[in-house]
Amino acid sequence: MVKYSTIAAVIASVLISAAPAYAQSIEIGPNGIQVNPDGERRMMRERRPDRGEISERRAARIARDEGMDEVETIARRRGVFVVRGIDRRDNDMRVVIDRLTGDVLEVR
Repeated sequence: MVKYSTIAAVIASVLISAAPAYAQSIEIGPNGIQVNPDGERRMMRERRPDRGEISERRAARIARDEGMDEVETIARRRGVFVVRGIDRRDNDMRVVIDRLTGDVLEVR
């Protein structure tokens, strides 16, 4: 009887010590809740180094400073943000902003 309980204790300790090796992390972000099987490694791999560019929020602020009343979409193109929306007179408006410097390149 002691032999079976000893074997059971050894098996239980092996299984308990192996459980943390199979742990997964959960990432809650703009795309919803995602399970990361690799844990921290996957999240760090997807993260890009800071290039010194402005954020989408800053691009929306710049567009509002140019007269845009309501921001509809913000599109990220090669080197620019294209912000589309409506001005104070309910006319369609498009503002093109440089992603690195934040300079306004075009307003229509």
